[in-house]
Amino acid sequence: MKRTDREALLDAALNHVPFDGMNDRALMAGARDLGMSRDLARVHFPNGGAGLAAAYHRRADRMLRDSMVQTPPGGRIRDRVAEAIWRRLMLVDPELVRAGAATLSLPQHAPLAARLVWETADVIWTGLGDTSDDVNWYTKRATLSAVISATVLFWLGDHSPDHADTRAFLDRRIDGVMRFEQVKAGLRKLPGAETLAGLAFGWVRAPQPRDLPGRIRP
Repeated sequence: MKRTDREALLDAALNHVPFDGMNDRALMAGARDLGMSRDLARVHFPNGGAGLAAAYHRRADRMLRDSMVQTPPGGRIRDRVAEAIWRRLMLVDPELVRAGAATLSLPQHAPLAARLVWETADVIWTGLGDTSDDVNWYTKRATLSAVISATVLFWLGDHSPDHADTRAFLDRRIDGVMRFEQVKAGLRKLPGAETLAGLAFGWVRAPQPRDLPGRIRP
């Protein structure tokens, strides 16, 4: 598949990120490498460094989605979730993730940062065949988002061979999530629990896909 101008600019800008950071300097340096005007670079990435970070993140999400389609993770659900997160980590460069995290940690980018992690959690649950369409759709993604965020932070500071410490950390976090799910399942068995849950959250539904014309990617 032929690369778009936006993808070419992303690749060119990422070459400069280790030296300049995930910011406008890297974006404009990439544009110069391609002979692209500054104005056109702004059209592709109106949010500068935050847009670069988001594009790099979403590219890895797309690669993970394809990987899970081609080679679905196997085993128990906790093993499949852990494998999906591990694959996602292996699709990115720690130095670029660190630079992106520094940019997205700025207060004005906090909503985008949270959204990106949520999108990754959604890619994983969807790839694992999750069909929930009620409040569980949200709780699964919120819980997994927390696991992903903690694991990435640990991974960025991990210098163990083959990131073995990160894998052990991830396994511990997944075990914690599984225990939480077991507690939830037990609570649902209590007399009247399903009725109360229906009254409180029965109206909650997962968002439906919508094509919004004119939507601009960050």
